[in-house]
Amino acid sequence: MSALPAPEAASLDDMSTAMSNILPLASAEQQPYVSELLSFTLDRLHKEPELLRVDAERIRRQMQEVAVGNYRAFVAAAEALLEIREEVSSIDKHLESLIAGIPNLTSCCTEFVSSAEEILEKRKMNQTLLANHSTLLDLLEIPHLMDTCVRNGNYDEALDLVAFVSKLTTLHPKIPVIQALATEVRQTTRSLLYQLLQKLRSSIQLPECLRIIGYLRRIGVFSEYEIRLQFLQCRESWFIGMLDDLDQRNPYEYLKGMIKCHRMHLFDVVNQYRATFADDTAGNEGNSDGGLLFDWAMHQIILHLKTLKVMLPKITEGGSLSNILDQCMYCAMGLGWVGLDFRGLLPPLFEEAVLSLFTKNISTTVDNFQLVLDSHRWVPLPAVGFPSSSLGEENADDTPPPSSLMEHLPLAVFTNGVSAAMNELRPCAPLSLKNVLAGELVKGLQAVSDSLLRYNATRMLRDNESTLFIKLCQAFVEIAFPHCATCFGRCYPGGSTLILDAKSSFDGIYRLVGSVQSRALPKPAQEAGNGSSIKENGNVPVKENGVAHGIKTTPSSDPELEDVNSTSPEKRKPDV
Repeated sequence: MSALPAPEAASLDDMSTAMSNILPLASAEQQPYVSELLSFTLDRLHKEPELLRVDAERIRRQMQEVAVGNYRAFVAAAEALLEIREEVSSIDKHLESLIAGIPNLTSCCTEFVSSAEEILEKRKMNQTLLANHSTLLDLLEIPHLMDTCVRNGNYDEALDLVAFVSKLTTLHPKIPVIQALATEVRQTTRSLLYQLLQKLRSSIQLPECLRIIGYLRRIGVFSEYEIRLQFLQCRESWFIGMLDDLDQRNPYEYLKGMIKCHRMHLFDVVNQYRATFADDTAGNEGNSDGGLLFDWAMHQIILHLKTLKVMLPKITEGGSLSNILDQCMYCAMGLGWVGLDFRGLLPPLFEEAVLSLFTKNISTTVDNFQLVLDSHRWVPLPAVGFPSSSLGEENADDTPPPSSLMEHLPLAVFTNGVSAAMNELRPCAPLSLKNVLAGELVKGLQAVSDSLLRYNATRMLRDNESTLFIKLCQAFVEIAFPHCATCFGRCYPGGSTLILDAKSSFDGIYRLVGSVQSRALPKPAQEAGNGSSIKENGNVPVKENGVAHGIKTTPSSDPELEDVNSTSPEKRKPDV
């Protein structure tokens, strides 16, 4: 064998190396072909790739022919393969959801078993219910029957049903029907309790009170102390309702109605309480209710006194105050039979009301005097006197005002006001206010005196006007002041002395009158030369620019003076 050239030898070595590398990787199907390749010559091996290419081309053409000839089968196979893949994926998902739903299925089966057991239990209960149907029907009618008894006022039968249901609840505390029945009966019991309390808030007599308290004790909702408290609260509500029905626009009528209610109904409530709760005694702090009745009664008396304190100042007539005082005294005396005599608490209230009324009247009188004085026209008025027949008809207790005051309109207004104030004071004049009221009257008189002094200092009067003003001042200190003292003495024995002792308070007006009288001495020669004279109740000549003008007194252009002249003495005279 000849040696191969170097290039061929190198290529054979490479092929053998490649084959050695390939052989271990050949599979069982490729192993025969590899063995066949090892048996080829070098030329044959060089031709093998071309041959393989030709075979591959031939096979490819055959495959194309087969594919073209059987393309429907290939398309169907591809579609079938696609559908199979989708179905497999869907089956996989359903298997996963099935696996996830197995625990829920297990729990549902368990619940089904439990519900089946419950259904069996209910079936047994229904069978028992059917066996006791008539008894249960009677029990379920108890609330309706009890409600009917309550509506018709058959409280004894209703309470018997309550006791029966309470006994059933004690014997069968775990039966739902009995519990529901007890709940409905409790609701009806509340309605019964409301009706009983409403009856206590109405006008009832002692027998009805005894029955209602007996029913409340049988119900057992309240303790003994709470029953007593509820009784007093309900009676107070009824009492307040009657007071609210009174008309407060008229203080006098309202106080009359209130006092009547306290006198009649407060007495009844206390007696009803004592008869119903027989172990109570008023004022005994050791009784079983802890002094509840005493505290409640004191509360009512305090409210009564507070109402009096508020409403008494609204009464503007002394006679009405006196009437209210008499009724209050009668009410307190009647309540004294049950230990509620409050007469000792009344004087301060009425003293305050009387003082307020008298002070207001005196203040109004002074204000009216000031208004009339400021608008007064200084013209002489005719002399006025009361007929002798009218004076003879006067009562010995009456103090008619002096007729000379009719010549001085401001003093007449003031005197009428003081007389009216005394008339309001006389029916209800507390002795304890004697000095205080005297001081108020002195203040009013002093205010009039100060007003006259101020008027004299601030007004420029002509001679005739100054003369009339001085006469008014003189009438005040000599007539009006003593008359006011006399009127006060009619109300209080010895009261006039208190007023007259305050005479020193009017030194100013006395000095004014005294100084003018000392300057106005009579001058006959001068008066005869002038041919003029000043008469007390006549015409006063007035000189203006050297011409004397007579002032006539019969016709007057002043409405106030016309009213004074046209008013009869009987109408002007106040009744003190």
